[in-house]
Amino acid sequence: MKKIWIAGAAGHVGSALVRLLDCRQYEILATDIKEVDITDVDAVRTCCRINRPDVVINCAGLTDLQVCEKNPDKAYLVNALGARNLAQEAQDIDAKLIQISTDDVFGMDRSIPYNEFDFLSPRSVYGKSKAAGEHLVSNLTNRYIIVRSSWVYGLGKDFVNDVLNAVKNGGVLHVPSNQFSSPTSAEELAKVILEFIEQDAYGVYHAVCQGFCSRYDYAKAILELTGNTDNLEVEPYIDESYHRPRYSVLDNLMLRISGMPQPKDWKDALAEYLQKTGGDE
Repeated sequence: MKKIWIAGAAGHVGSALVRLLDCRQYEILATDIKEVDITDVDAVRTCCRINRPDVVINCAGLTDLQVCEKNPDKAYLVNALGARNLAQEAQDIDAKLIQISTDDVFGMDRSIPYNEFDFLSPRSVYGKSKAAGEHLVSNLTNRYIIVRSSWVYGLGKDFVNDVLNAVKNGGVLHVPSNQFSSPTSAEELAKVILEFIEQDAYGVYHAVCQGFCSRYDYAKAILELTGNTDNLEVEPYIDESYHRPRYSVLDNLMLRISGMPQPKDWKDALAEYLQKTGGDE
């Protein structure tokens, strides 16, 4: 029975993994910051040495863009040094490390999807700190998989949650029409991660729901699927801020050419998620 350590288990991806993994097949160690703070190298070392997991999955991270911009030290501490600490200890016990990353490591102006071999071009402190985490992981451990995804949603606070809360509050929701990416269900992403737990596949992989849309179209789709088109007015605007990527659509090239399953279409995944949750978080 493989032992799986999920660091950051309270987040979207971590909690989706906890729900997906069969406890009859895996021994699951699920921790969040209260149990093991990944920025504390001694705490990470102790956890690894005592539990000796076969696979370490780093779902922990500081993801709030504005918080990262205001406090870059904290962003790098969590997203870079936290990843480093896990990588060092995974290497020492010969564990496989699965590092969850983001489309924000890209940011140059373009209109074609990024594949795994494109140069990184982060604009934000968040994107730069996650890119630094990727660099440390790839340099400090031999058995790693970096999984980049985009616009991940699940149970908890995210864009889907924001739109549904706006419906309850009424009024007008202003949403950028010039940001493009692929909304990705945490459940669909967890299914891809499960493949990496079982397969001897290593390197960098993109794992996003297929297709893409603007942030504005994403909001409209949420309202349509929950029958709330008459309950909230959504108005598009042009976001002029520098730090948020305009176009960060990812191409699942490595999944595709490796013959591995890809997440389903973003609209189908969103409809399935909203049906399960009843459109109420």
